[in-house]
Amino acid sequence: METITRWSGYQPTDLHSLEAMADELSLKALHYKDESSRFELASFKALGGAYAVQLILRDAISQLLGQEITLEEVDLVSHPESARSVTVVTATDGNHGRSVAWGARRFGCSCEIYMHEHVSHGRQAAVEALGARVHRVEGNYDDSVHVAMADANANDWLMVSDTSWPGYLDIPRNVMGGYTVMTSEAMDQWPHAEPPTHVFIQGGCGGLAGAVCADLWQRYGMHKPRVIIVEPAPAACLYESACAGEPRVVNIKIESLMAGLSCGEVSLIAWPILKLGAEDFLTITDESVGPLMGRLAREESIVAGESAVAGLAGLMEAHGDEDLRGALSLTESSRVLVFGTEGATDPAVYRQLVM
Repeated sequence: METITRWSGYQPTDLHSLEAMADELSLKALHYKDESSRFELASFKALGGAYAVQLILRDAISQLLGQEITLEEVDLVSHPESARSVTVVTATDGNHGRSVAWGARRFGCSCEIYMHEHVSHGRQAAVEALGARVHRVEGNYDDSVHVAMADANANDWLMVSDTSWPGYLDIPRNVMGGYTVMTSEAMDQWPHAEPPTHVFIQGGCGGLAGAVCADLWQRYGMHKPRVIIVEPAPAACLYESACAGEPRVVNIKIESLMAGLSCGEVSLIAWPILKLGAEDFLTITDESVGPLMGRLAREESIVAGESAVAGLAGLMEAHGDEDLRGALSLTESSRVLVFGTEGATDPAVYRQLVM
């Protein structure tokens, strides 16, 4: 956390109290961690990919120079020629790629980004504006990961993925470590004497959820909040894994509107944490996403992207189902935390859904 808080432009994002929604949902409190102002990327992903790029460059430049350099030297681009000789690569639905590209521009290295065919042109343009070269891949997110990894091996590029697989664990662990800045801020900002009773958190490959769950577990031990994972129904790899008791791959046939959560393969680093630390796994459809984004804009002046509202949508769906509400132990004394993980990262899509 200390490394990221030293970056120029760092400031904690807001924790909003959604009092009207809390009353509507019969909760004691409902708080929304708003990542729409996170650096210039308007996404929590800025904390992960760019941080991993900084660590990778430290190691790569140290090897090139034959001497240990510091993270501060990377941040200051103290060895520009060495940095320029390094290329980082990743696959993305949008926000992670922007973070890696932003980190590459910030620290002076080259960047290659792989996007599957369903990623919007607005998200491609946002990555290219940061100086990265984009490669389009047929298929879904998991297909783009496989192609990116193959090309990285062929070209001696350095892979900076936010998901993990056998033999590739350290870098995704660093990405997850960066995400804990968000949780630390939220707990520092938490206005109640007692911690949250429930945290509704987005699924995806599990990296974010695993980081949040692990951080809360470390802070509160057995008294940590109840962690509820929320995923799009077409890409519920964590839900299916929880049902099976071991990682399961979902073949995504229909892309969710929540593009950043459309992942079919579970992060092998995140899964052991979530298997033991997450109490519940929910799936939601896309129908409530646009209306909920619009409601936050109108009633709370919060700019929330498609993936940002997943946790809140899961909470609202639970409220509407008496059996589910009871199963999740949601009561009038519950204090709920949700993470608004992105702002309008694709302005065209945002306007289409909200306006």
